[in-house]
Amino acid sequence: MLGTRMSAFLKLSKRDLKYDLPASIVVFLVALPLCLGIAMASGAPLFAGVLTGVIGGIVVASISGSPLSVSGPAAGLTVIVLGAIQDLGAYETFLLAVMIAGAIQLVLGIVKAGMIGNYFPSAVILGMLAAIGITIILKQLPLAVGLSESHAFEVENGGGIAAFSDTIFSVVNWGAATICLLSLAILIYWPTIKTLNKVPAPLIVVLLGIGLSVAFQGSSWGLNPNHFVSIPVVSSFTEFTGLFIFPDFTQILNKDVWVIAFTIAIIASLETLLSIEAVDKIDPFKRNSPTNRELLAQGIGNMTSGLLGGLPMTSVIVRSSANANAGGRTRQSAIFHGIWLLAALVAIPSLINLIPLSCLAAILLHTGYKLAKPALFKQMFSKGLDQFIPFAVTVLAIVATDLLMGVGIGIIVATFYILRANMQNAYKFNIEESDHKNQATLTLAEEVSFLNKVPIQQKLYSLPKSIDRVVIDGQNSKFIDKDVIEVIKDFEQNALSKGLEIELNDVNYKKKAYRKKQNLQKVI
Repeated sequence: MLGTRMSAFLKLSKRDLKYDLPASIVVFLVALPLCLGIAMASGAPLFAGVLTGVIGGIVVASISGSPLSVSGPAAGLTVIVLGAIQDLGAYETFLLAVMIAGAIQLVLGIVKAGMIGNYFPSAVILGMLAAIGITIILKQLPLAVGLSESHAFEVENGGGIAAFSDTIFSVVNWGAATICLLSLAILIYWPTIKTLNKVPAPLIVVLLGIGLSVAFQGSSWGLNPNHFVSIPVVSSFTEFTGLFIFPDFTQILNKDVWVIAFTIAIIASLETLLSIEAVDKIDPFKRNSPTNRELLAQGIGNMTSGLLGGLPMTSVIVRSSANANAGGRTRQSAIFHGIWLLAALVAIPSLINLIPLSCLAAILLHTGYKLAKPALFKQMFSKGLDQFIPFAVTVLAIVATDLLMGVGIGIIVATFYILRANMQNAYKFNIEESDHKNQATLTLAEEVSFLNKVPIQQKLYSLPKSIDRVVIDGQNSKFIDKDVIEVIKDFEQNALSKGLEIELNDVNYKKKAYRKKQNLQKVI
């Protein structure tokens, strides 16, 4: 049986190789600058970004059941990673949190929690992604114009707008700013040119950046050494293995490590599940990826990444869509892209170090814009305030505080609107004339919980004085909470004392429970 399955897999691999191999090269060219840029935005070693891409390609894709998904360091986690490294005080401690997060994802996969993403309000998830996009833009703007953290903006000699402007313009590197602006133009317009868009725009951006940085040398627009990518150049296998950083297991009882681990696990799982859903929609063969197996693969990938010194990873829509658009057929494409990343890390680190940081900043600015584009805000507003307000609150809360706090606030606001809608849909009410009497009919909803108690009570006790007869119909209800039944019974006594006709249709909890018991006995 095992031999038959292996033979079928090898046959499939050989058949699809002519599609997967070219697609893997395209994905590699897209992934390399993204891996470097996300590591830079996360405040982590650039080596860690590429290493994460390698693990996401070789390890995760080998286990995953998704044919087109490509995993790697995600822009959506940069805010969490940056804050976590700063809060924990040591990168080795952060790596332990990544390992634990992977173990949590592994457990989620084992207990078949692949549907967890369906239980989070979509408005909050979209708000989270938009906020991440805004945060990425804010953090990359200084690098886009050649600034670094060492540049201060204190205004001297009297202050004022003029002094502030002079301070800004005196520290901007116009070579880096020009490279960033041209890179953004390429990222926006290159894909629209049909004769050229077969070549990935990020590759053109990188080549342009390297070329312009060479052209600007020796001029006032020349870039400084700290304006370039800097990954270690190794000359032996021993030096290469020395680049790996291992987690600090002595911090296993640190509660902050566990808080960050759970945060990474939940956010990474949600982003992965959302990405998987989006990738399946663009799959030309309309295949369905097994979500529980994907969580298992991501868990093993993050445990491996944390163990070796990498970043947390997710399934990434940018790389996955590039894979689909390039004609990838199976997960071979993702595996090969990981191999190409590893080869680049070992064979051409000097060439990678020629890439200006402003190139990577442009790629991340473009990524951030796609996450927080104005069209998304317009789309959410068109869906109504019950969708737009939780979305907007989530965006503002994350930008003003942090991701975990912002998502929590967004969920609370979204829950308020969910409960409000539930309360409003507790019943249907209409008034009609029957037998020369004004009859009010209150038809209860299919599910009537304790949350519906107040609106039903308010409606019953605010009936017009012209009403002669009241009918409360619970025949269509599958569940009526005891608190609601108590309100109805109290109203019945009150109505009878005032001489008001009242009819209750199947709103007795005991009666409904007895019927269910009878039906069960009949089945037996």
